[in-house]
Amino acid sequence: MAIFLNEDSKIIVQGMTGSVGMKHTTLMLAFGSKVVGGVNPRKAGDKVDFPGGVTIPVFGTVAEAVEATGADVSVVFVPPAFAKAAVIEAIDAAIPLCVIITEGIAVRDTAEFFAYAQDKGTTRLIGPNCPGLISPGMSNVGIIPNDIAGPGRIGLVSKSGTLTYQMMYELRDIGFSSGVGIGGDPIIGTTHIDCLEAFQNDPDTDAIVMIGEIGGDAEERAAAYIKEHVTKPVVGYVAGFTAPEGKTMGHAGAIVSGSSGTAQGKKKALEAAGVKVGKTPSETADLMREIMKGLAG
Repeated sequence: MAIFLNEDSKIIVQGMTGSVGMKHTTLMLAFGSKVVGGVNPRKAGDKVDFPGGVTIPVFGTVAEAVEATGADVSVVFVPPAFAKAAVIEAIDAAIPLCVIITEGIAVRDTAEFFAYAQDKGTTRLIGPNCPGLISPGMSNVGIIPNDIAGPGRIGLVSKSGTLTYQMMYELRDIGFSSGVGIGGDPIIGTTHIDCLEAFQNDPDTDAIVMIGEIGGDAEERAAAYIKEHVTKPVVGYVAGFTAPEGKTMGHAGAIVSGSSGTAQGKKKALEAAGVKVGKTPSETADLMREIMKGLAG
C-alpha cells in the first residue's frame, strides 16, 4: 500500500519533450515508474526514445493520452506562463492525479485552476512548486531522487522539497510507505491534512513525519486535525525559527506577519496536539527513529 501512487499508476508527462521533462522522465523510468505517454500539441504523433530501449509516444492533448494509454497520473513540467492551461487540460480529461512541479506560477493562475479542480471534483492536484511524490519500490513522479530511501512504514508530508530529501535520507534505513512534497506556494492543491488523512487510513503506514514552515496557518490547522482524527504517532519540524518578521523567506507562502505564522506558534500548536517537534531536521529524524523502535519492540 501507499498513498496516491503505487506500482500500477500509469503516468503521462505534460512537457515531456522539453529539457527538464526529458531529464526527469528518464529518471522516473530508471526508478521503474510506468510512464506511458508525453503531451505536447506541437509534437503530437512523435515517439521519443529513452535509455533501456523504452519508446514513449507523444500526444496532442491529455484527453488523447488518457484515452490511448489509460493513464491515471499526469506530471506537469510546463513553463509558468502555460501551466494554468496545462493543468486545466488535465482536469478536463478527468485524470485522477495531477502533479504540478512548475515553480513561479502566478498565484491568480493557481487560484483559478484550483477552483476549477474543486468544481469538477475528479482530479487531485499536488503542488504547484513541489518535488512531487514517491512510493519507494513502486513509483516516483516528479523530481525526488530515486535512491533516497527504500520502502518502509513511515509516511512523509512536507512543504519543502529539500527537507523532503533530507528527511527521507536521514531515515533511509527504516524506509517510507510514501513521501509527498506538497509545495510551499500560498495556494496548493493537496494539503498537510489531506496527506494526514490518507496516511491515517493506510494500513501500511505506522507513523507520520510532517514538515511545515513559517507563514500562513496550515500547520495550525493540521495540528487541530491531528488532535481530532489521527491516532498514529506524528513527529514534526517547522522550518524558519530564525526568520525575521515581515520578510519573505524562500517559498512564496513563507512570510510571517505579527505573531501569525511563526515557527514558535506552529510548534506550540503541534505539541498541544501530541506531536513531537524537533528543533532541527536531524533531531526530528531521531524522534521518529525512537517511535519506530517502540512500535517494533
